[in-house]
Amino acid sequence: MKKAIKILKKKLKIYNPKLKEECGVFGISNNEDSAALTALGLHALQHRGQEGCGIVTFDGEKYHSEKRFGLVGDNFNKEKVLNSLPGNYAIGHNRYSTTGENTLRNIQPFFADTNAGGIGVSHNGNLTNSITLRNKLVQDGAIFHTTSDTETIVQLIAKSKRNKTIDKIIDAIFQIQGGYALVMLTQNTLIGVRDPYGIRPLVIGKIKIVLCLLLKHVP
Repeated sequence: MKKAIKILKKKLKIYNPKLKEECGVFGISNNEDSAALTALGLHALQHRGQEGCGIVTFDGEKYHSEKRFGLVGDNFNKEKVLNSLPGNYAIGHNRYSTTGENTLRNIQPFFADTNAGGIGVSHNGNLTNSITLRNKLVQDGAIFHTTSDTETIVQLIAKSKRNKTIDKIIDAIFQIQGGYALVMLTQNTLIGVRDPYGIRPLVIGKIKIVLCLLLKHVP
């Protein structure tokens, strides 16, 4: 018994259950193991959010999504789960609820179909004008499925009158305010966006010819 208590105390000393920072985002393109690498990236960013995690991939034809409560290591450590996320492009998210309820529908990445094609969005940060934008969108007929301000960005992209997806994204970004970092996946394109002041900075890196985006740790 004493030995078991000693081991438990050691584990508790290492583990800090306090929620830290505000979400983690990760994206990768042009790699056949995109889901597994995204899971590893999210695991490295686990300190930024422990409430839930999710991954969205694109296989050239379809988008695939898995969202779970809890830690990355408890949810994306099985071959069966990773095999359900095929494709060379992926984005992921660790949730820390700065806004919105702690429900499965609020776990990111969010996904939406637009007239220009599908798009997945992972978001870190807070939008200072999200309530104003949300009310305006609802008045215009938008239907929200979550209580997260991230869906406001998805709705702005979907309702944009512009034709190309990249132009829809730009149109939406010019309407939001606050500190944020975004990683988005649209067909065969990985897109990273940060706020103008770099409050939520992104890091871009490469593994050979593989492009990666992740949120930088901010003390």
